[in-house]
Amino acid sequence: MSAADPAPSAPDFDVLIIGAGLSGLYQLLRVRELGMSVRVIESGSDVGGTWYWNRYPGARFDSESYTYGFSFSKELLQEWSWSEHFAPQPETLRYVQHVAERFDLRRDIVFERNVTAAHWHEASRTWQLTLDTGERLSARFLITAIGALSVPTLPRIEGVDSFRGQSCHTAHWPHEPVRFEGKRVAVIGTGATGVQTIQEVAKTAAHLTVFQRTPNWCAPLHNRPISAEEQQKIKASYPEIFQRCRESVSGFIHTPDPRSTKDVSPEEREAFWEKRYAEPGFGIWVGNFRDVLVDREANALMSDFVARKIRQRVKDPAVAEKLIPKNHGFGTRRLPLETRYYEVYNQSNVELVDLTETPIERITPTGIRTTARDFEFDMIIYATGFDALRGAYDRIDIRGTDGRSLKDAWNGGAQTFFGIQNAGFPNLLMVMGPMCALGNIPRSIEYNVEWVTGLLRHMQAHGKTRVDAPPASVQMWMDVCRKASEGLLSNEVNSWMTGVNLNVDGKTTRVLARYSGTGPEFRARADAVAAGGYRELELA
Repeated sequence: MSAADPAPSAPDFDVLIIGAGLSGLYQLLRVRELGMSVRVIESGSDVGGTWYWNRYPGARFDSESYTYGFSFSKELLQEWSWSEHFAPQPETLRYVQHVAERFDLRRDIVFERNVTAAHWHEASRTWQLTLDTGERLSARFLITAIGALSVPTLPRIEGVDSFRGQSCHTAHWPHEPVRFEGKRVAVIGTGATGVQTIQEVAKTAAHLTVFQRTPNWCAPLHNRPISAEEQQKIKASYPEIFQRCRESVSGFIHTPDPRSTKDVSPEEREAFWEKRYAEPGFGIWVGNFRDVLVDREANALMSDFVARKIRQRVKDPAVAEKLIPKNHGFGTRRLPLETRYYEVYNQSNVELVDLTETPIERITPTGIRTTARDFEFDMIIYATGFDALRGAYDRIDIRGTDGRSLKDAWNGGAQTFFGIQNAGFPNLLMVMGPMCALGNIPRSIEYNVEWVTGLLRHMQAHGKTRVDAPPASVQMWMDVCRKASEGLLSNEVNSWMTGVNLNVDGKTTRVLARYSGTGPEFRARADAVAAGGYRELELA
């Protein structure tokens, strides 16, 4: 369907939502409360989003379980008990399924359908969607809940399809159990997903070969079960827990230390870092000294501390050095949390291949060929990441006014209004779109959904059927994002946080790819727009 095709006289629904993960489910619930007709389109066979697709061994939270669940329902909080401080994927999927069941959400969701095109029709003020089944649906408003890390990418290696053994990307893990006993297994990639996978596969595989292009700084997760006494305390403390998340920089329960590394003696600094290294969760990343992510000297000291930890934990000095990043400092890329990951490399059944020394030439029918040798495998696991932030949008043919493509509009980097709207794409509302506040994702999801719902409620009350973000408002927000990114050492590093993915055409150079400011600052600015009657938007 093109923008020139005739639109139906009345839309099929008031709202269409793409995606039935946490964002889509909560947005569905809130849209229902407005009395609007709504349908959710989901590519999987059930709800869950991230937790439906990512079933690889070791997949689990790295934010505390009790800060991850929805906070909108006191009854839901009290009836659900997390078993561990950092819950595993099967438990989290059960939680999302429980939410869908409890609030009867599945009746408004269609499964196993992909949206291939979404075109705006100005005359009827509707979005027209085309699905991979050939179905066409229309709605007044289109809300995307498609995730920042939902489009997996395979490496640019010749022969990927030639391998005769079992192979898969971690994000497309089989739904049936996969066993590694007696198998020769390869894992390509050592990012957050790779780290979780490697530490599990190494437990039972006959032999595991890890192919590493870029080592990452990792810190211990320190996971453990939640005792009955802790469970009771957590459930009694939910208001305080979520208030702490709202007040923190990144939505976690951890807050930066107000001191800088130079405010304390070397002995105090070392003791502080030892304490953080021994604590669970992201405290060592987002609860560190305030200058670690912006000051080169402070970051070098922190990086040296973690490097010493790696050398202590890995017995072979040569292997330890390969696992220590040399091209970026601690915390300037996404920090993987691990459970005895470094100790894996002390096992006789595990081998590390440094791809900077011996690159992969091709995948063969029996394994992997590097510039040094041929490897034979029974299974190849691709832990090679995602086309982040923009990827899920780029694969849908989204066209706004005058048939303009969103992918073309974002050429050179996405530009949005609070990560929620784009200039020239009326009635397209994004939950967790590019340039929104990320951090502890469910905390951001709830806020974004509430903001979008508030806008829809305002339009209902004032008889408005069209909303667009003028270019000046988008530029205002992009200026805020650019200002917030100044001085961050992470902006000097290639990663998905700077829009770089070497496996995707057109995404091999750094751009302003995300909002790097604090959650409280984001919400204060967005709240001000709502309180002022959305004057920064064009309502008609």
